[in-house]
Amino acid sequence: MPASPSTARAINDRLALRLLQDEGPLTAGQLKQLTGLSRPTVADLVERLTAAGLIEVVGEAGEQRRGPNARLYGLVAGRAHLAALDVRTEGVAVRVSDLVGRVLAEASVPIGGDTGTGPAVEQAVTLVERTVKEAGADRLHTVGIGAPGLIDPAGGELRDSTGLPEWHRRLVAALQERFPHARVSVENETNLAALAEQRQGGAQDRDTFVLLWLGHGTGAAVVLDGTLRRGASGGTGEIGFLPVPGTSGLPSATDCEGGFHSLAGSSAVTALAAGYGVRALPEGDEPTGAAVVREAVRVVRGSGASPASEAGPASDAPREGPAAPEATPAPGTAARDAGAFLDALADRVAIGVASVVAVLDPGCVVLGGEVGEAGGRELAERVSARLRRMAPLPTEVRPSVLGGGAVLRGALLTARESAQEDLFGTHQPRLRALRAR
Repeated sequence: MPASPSTARAINDRLALRLLQDEGPLTAGQLKQLTGLSRPTVADLVERLTAAGLIEVVGEAGEQRRGPNARLYGLVAGRAHLAALDVRTEGVAVRVSDLVGRVLAEASVPIGGDTGTGPAVEQAVTLVERTVKEAGADRLHTVGIGAPGLIDPAGGELRDSTGLPEWHRRLVAALQERFPHARVSVENETNLAALAEQRQGGAQDRDTFVLLWLGHGTGAAVVLDGTLRRGASGGTGEIGFLPVPGTSGLPSATDCEGGFHSLAGSSAVTALAAGYGVRALPEGDEPTGAAVVREAVRVVRGSGASPASEAGPASDAPREGPAAPEATPAPGTAARDAGAFLDALADRVAIGVASVVAVLDPGCVVLGGEVGEAGGRELAERVSARLRRMAPLPTEVRPSVLGGGAVLRGALLTARESAQEDLFGTHQPRLRALRAR
């Protein structure tokens, strides 16, 4: 049965809006070419969407002559404002954007571990309010939050997790109360980082991959056939609890100490680097582990040494006889020590990567987080070299290009998609009903 005129219009409108969302501003001619619709049909939908306040003229196409055919149509950016939050144990970062994702304001605030739950929540909410005001937004349509811990698959709520501050769970309700008209949602931070890496980062050509998060802590996100996999309890990717050799014991149900976290978390990376004489001060609130890895990479690159060692796994034992701080290293000593540190770190990271590969066979692992970004190609190639000896399944190891900023990007992407879906779906109720069936 052919679609009714109203249903056909809804479908055409939806197609045009999706193209404008994915491709950016387009001329009527480009919409005609991409949709396959006739010129009169495109003219009608452009007029209809403009009258509905969903699209507007945002410029002219440079390659076209001036006039109606050169008009570029885009989504009405100011129709909705969005906020993205990256919630960490040590603070909060917030970013406010318009409907097309243009960042209007951003800020962050540290929250100490000794701050009470109430004051911590108030600090975070006040930060959001101040940033929204700075962005010139009257109200928020959608708030996307990235936080550590498990997300209940049924209710979408942040579950109570040992070791995480109570204010994390209270923050969602506080934001909903302070912004009653906004849609507030929370997602695991590593899952959001994986979304950002797939859309804008190091996994844009991959439908199946694993993001291994290396930051203050460790985590993983699994994307299979283009779908993020959360698991039965929302705990897919809790790799910090993975029992591994080389630690002092075994992790418990409430503490990941003794698991992979003890090998690759920021504190462990910093301690490993110190054994090789590699030290550095972190920039801002980045993990110290990222600072020492970045310093090691800088030294190795400056020496022209090979980015990947094929000589075999390095020992975690530090070099013997480290030079005193005031001593002047012999020529090449700093580069050798930095390279040896990166080799030892790659040994540790490869253990986690090999475990993931053996179970999931993702074909691609992205080393994300601040440490993964700092390690870059030098660390990724070292891990890849070890993985080829440890795992029979071919797997590409890539460095993150977004690092710790991937969480905010992912939160903003999800907030944007949620807002656009709500606004576009409201304009086309018939199409929404068809999709529901």
